[in-house]
Amino acid sequence: MALRSLDNTLPLSPERPKKTVKVANSIPKQPAFSKVNDENKLPLDPAVVAPAVDAIDYISSENLNPVSDPDVKFKSLMEGLESKDWLKICDSLNDVRRLALFHSELLLPILEKVVMVLVKSMKNPRSALCKTAIMAASDLFKSFGDKLLESSTPNDAVDQMMLQLLLKASQDKKFVCEEAERTLNTMVLSTTPIPLLRKLKVYVKHANMRVRAKAAVSISQCVSKMETGEMREYGLVSLVQTSAELLKDRLPEAREAARGMVLLVYKAVMEDGENEEEDKWQNFCQLNLPAIDALTMVKLVASQ
Repeated sequence: MALRSLDNTLPLSPERPKKTVKVANSIPKQPAFSKVNDENKLPLDPAVVAPAVDAIDYISSENLNPVSDPDVKFKSLMEGLESKDWLKICDSLNDVRRLALFHSELLLPILEKVVMVLVKSMKNPRSALCKTAIMAASDLFKSFGDKLLESSTPNDAVDQMMLQLLLKASQDKKFVCEEAERTLNTMVLSTTPIPLLRKLKVYVKHANMRVRAKAAVSISQCVSKMETGEMREYGLVSLVQTSAELLKDRLPEAREAARGMVLLVYKAVMEDGENEEEDKWQNFCQLNLPAIDALTMVKLVASQ
């Protein structure tokens, strides 16, 4: 048998050199905590991972107790209010509330200083401190009422506190907003309408439309407390002009408050004096308002 020639066979391919695998000597660091949810890993204990959060107890006025030794507590009060530790400030604000409700005579000499601390705390970005200060403001209104409104100095401590309450009632944090609204209601209930109206009327033209709306609600509540004689004393013309201004506001809340005021002013105007002719309201509006505002007022009353 003849041997087969090897010339027709395919040449053998030479072996390729093998690549050497480089092994890294350094071991990558594992992250201390990963947010990726790995189903093969045990869940971490939240008590270990989550940072501790300081809890604040919001105590209602009805649940506050008198201070056992008010004189001793009063001596250290301002030191606590001026602390750098916001938790200590919260504790001191609760002491302010207790002293205001049960030992108000002690707070009276330093009332303005206390109110300024409240203003500063309401401006603080910590919501817990802000809310505690708002609750303290409510108790100050309950205890001191008109005494808080006696200062005639423009932009005094109470004016600043009132502005902060209107601002906080206008913001988006619900639990702060609701507390501020409750305090504004307490303010209206605890004070005489005329001095409060004189302080509130400046906010009718505030640049912040939410502040205007909250001020309108408080003003309307004040007017609803007033007898006809008080409305005359304050000024029916001033009230109707304020109502006309708020009826043109962008927010429905302000306009609704203004409508309520208009009806109250209308009733007082019609009861003013013996003359009760039908065009009395129209004449009153035309005499004290621009023509277009007077027409709006007449139409509003006619639609009721």
